[in-house]
Amino acid sequence: MVERWDIVTIGNISRNRYWGESEEVALRPSWCTSTLIRCGDARLLVDPPHEDAALMAAELDRRTGLKFDGVNLIFVTHAHADHHYGAKHFAGARWLAAPDVAAALNASGRYPRPFEPAPARLCDAIDVIHTPGHTLDHHSLRFDCDGLSVVIAGDAVMTRDFWDDRRGYRNSVDFGMASRTIEHLARIADVVVPGHDNVLLTRRSGR
Repeated sequence: MVERWDIVTIGNISRNRYWGESEEVALRPSWCTSTLIRCGDARLLVDPPHEDAALMAAELDRRTGLKFDGVNLIFVTHAHADHHYGAKHFAGARWLAAPDVAAALNASGRYPRPFEPAPARLCDAIDVIHTPGHTLDHHSLRFDCDGLSVVIAGDAVMTRDFWDDRRGYRNSVDFGMASRTIEHLARIADVVVPGHDNVLLTRRSGR
C-alpha cells in the first residue's frame, strides 16, 4: 500500500489564458509538478523536472529529506522534456514510463540508458492509467492513500483552472480527448495532482 506521498516541486505554466495572457508568447519559465510516492521499499519520483542538478537536489531535500540515491524508481508521464529533465540525476533508480512513452524517450537519444516499459501496476498498489489528450500516449498514476483515491495526473490536468474548465492546454494534441480524460478523472479521483499546479480536491471527495 502507499504509505504517503509528497509534492516535491509545485509547477507553473509559461503563459496562462486564465490570467488574461496570450497563449502565443511564453512569459516565464515553466516547470512541472513532481511527486514522491512512498510504497513499501519504493521511493517513486514522478516527473523529475529540473535539469540543473543542484536545483533538483535542493528541492528533493527540502521536501523529502532524500538525496538522489534515496530514490529508487522514476516514472515519467509523457515525453515532453519538462517532465523528465531531471531523470539523469537519479542514476541508481529504475526509469519507468508507459511502453509508448518509454519508446519515444529511448528514441530521443537524450539519455545514456533506456527507460523501461512500465507494467500496468507498480509496487502492487499504483495503477498506471491511460490519460490521453495532451499527448496520445500520456499516462497518469492512481492509488489509494488515507482512504482517498489519488491521481498524479501529469499534463492530463494542467492547473486547477483547466480542470474546472475541463480544457486541455494549448499544446494538447486532441482537445476533445483531453476533456473526456478530465471527466473520467473527476469520476475516479478524490485528489488530483495537476501537471503544473498545486494539489486539488475534487467534488467526489466531499471535502
